[in-house]
Amino acid sequence: MAHKKLKKARSGGRVGDIVIGIFLGFMVLITIYPFWHVIMYSLSDSHASMSGGIFLWPRDFSLLSYQQLLSTKQIYICYRNSILKTVVGTVISLVLSALTAYPLSLQRFKGRNFFSMLIFFTMLFNGGMIPTYLLIRDLHLLDTFWVYVIPGAMSAYNLFIMRNFFQSIPPSLEESARLDGANPFQVLLKIVLPLSKPSLAAQTMFYGVGLWNGYMDNVLYVNDQNLQLLQNYLRQLIASAGAKSGTMSQMSNIGAASRLTEETVKMTVITVSVIPVLLVYPFLQKYYTKGVMVGSVKG
Repeated sequence: MAHKKLKKARSGGRVGDIVIGIFLGFMVLITIYPFWHVIMYSLSDSHASMSGGIFLWPRDFSLLSYQQLLSTKQIYICYRNSILKTVVGTVISLVLSALTAYPLSLQRFKGRNFFSMLIFFTMLFNGGMIPTYLLIRDLHLLDTFWVYVIPGAMSAYNLFIMRNFFQSIPPSLEESARLDGANPFQVLLKIVLPLSKPSLAAQTMFYGVGLWNGYMDNVLYVNDQNLQLLQNYLRQLIASAGAKSGTMSQMSNIGAASRLTEETVKMTVITVSVIPVLLVYPFLQKYYTKGVMVGSVKG
């Protein structure tokens, strides 16, 4: 009798595993397919793809859209600027966030609640677009690379996540280091930060993706074409695709560019802009979930 119950339980377990596997497979499919659709559409001939429907494979395989997009000198300038903005901005943001979050995480810091409230206030209210523009103008940041990095160098939301993660580190480690003669910077660099890799990885993703996707700072504060960002250039490309003018005229073969439909240009632009993030994410993914969860619930 017991053997039959055990066999029935195992059979039920297998059925449950199969159902869960099917459900997870379906979720993976609906998550991946939109990206796959965009890539396959961008690799299809413009006129063949106009019929719509599901794209599992390219229709009349064509690299014309990529050839035309990558034939412009401006896109490489924009790629360079966007990569520099993302790398430099992320490093500066991580440094400032760590230097601010560490003292706010210390119980012995008497003013930490006051400063935390000041920082939290910025999450609820801001000066607005025009006062911000006037401030940036008076700081002589217009038409400079640093306007991409300095105004938004630190996010209050990300700061609190990092602070909460620091608070989850046992205080005894810091006390032991202080007894051994370590100063606060040595404690932060040699103990706190090495133990905070999950949080730092999550912060890197938050800051990096935000900097990579941002383009309003380019629209509002920069007119120099040598400082143009990839996202803004691609936005202009999409806007001019329907009229086959403006940015589209920079393509090497205007006749070939005129054969591209607006939808094909959009799909190519999306692919070109999202691939760098997809290439970086797998290296940080194993730390990402842990960093976000621990930093969100502790505190």
